[in-house]
Amino acid sequence: MTKLMLSLGIIAVGLSLGYAVQRLSNAGVVRLPISLDALRKRLQKTALLFVLPVTVLGAIWIVDVRSVSIAALPLIGVGAITLGGILAMGAASLLKLEAHRTGALIPCGAFTNIGSIGALICYVYLGENGFALVPIYKLFEELTYYSIGFPIAKYFSAMDAKQDSTADRLKALAGDPFILVALSSILLGGILNLSQVPRPAVFGTINAIFIPLGTGLLLVSIGLAMRFKSVRHYLKECTLVSLIKFAIVPLCATTAAWSIGYGQIDDGLPLKVVLILSSMPVAFNALIPPSIYDLDLDLANACWFFTTSALIVVLPVLLMLINMI
Repeated sequence: MTKLMLSLGIIAVGLSLGYAVQRLSNAGVVRLPISLDALRKRLQKTALLFVLPVTVLGAIWIVDVRSVSIAALPLIGVGAITLGGILAMGAASLLKLEAHRTGALIPCGAFTNIGSIGALICYVYLGENGFALVPIYKLFEELTYYSIGFPIAKYFSAMDAKQDSTADRLKALAGDPFILVALSSILLGGILNLSQVPRPAVFGTINAIFIPLGTGLLLVSIGLAMRFKSVRHYLKECTLVSLIKFAIVPLCATTAAWSIGYGQIDDGLPLKVVLILSSMPVAFNALIPPSIYDLDLDLANACWFFTTSALIVVLPVLLMLINMI
């Protein structure tokens, strides 16, 4: 119960604080020295370029990476993302949605909140060893989003304006500082791990502070940009996306993980990580393709809000399931 309340508390406080600052700033009650957009980007840069890379390095340093089957973890992550997108496309066909709504629904099915909420839940429920497997699971996440998710969303767009090609996006991806820093922290942590250099004890304390802090910064940044729209207009879409996110994809991903023996490794730790990360809600960056490709942004926002709110039910169920593994 303590773990559950801590997880829900950090998520609720982070989002609420960001949204409160946004409303107070827009109402003129609070005058910020920089714009909301600039503040949001600074929080994200602080979390992604400094706080979280330190935690990833420290966690991977002590995780057991000797099992060959762990190499399949990024493939399970890509498979879960891809399956979510395919199922969302099927849901759009079932609902007979127009192209601009189909293009918005597919990223909602595919893009998953692994890096902030998923990582936090893994740390709170499973400790540092569980958290250390998160960057391995999401190793190809951004590559999948930009090389597959964005082009598919663009395909359904009605815009005729010239957009960057897939090659241009991949080129930009290769030079993205966020991705380079993330990969560097994984690589350095792996080298230290394999070299069997003992990790300083202080890293345990650092991660105990930095992991919730990094997630909190990202959640506040999301709150700064939150827009509440009426969800009731998209209840069918939200319900189907929730079914994809919280039932079908986790079932398929955990079945795949179980079949390759994850249940027998480290008391089932990798299996528990797959269960948690494949059960996360719509990622905030699922709102980006609808925004830049003139798709139904309100639909994407409704799915994000609906699935994120559903965590109040999903998290207790996940805690119960991982205690059974």
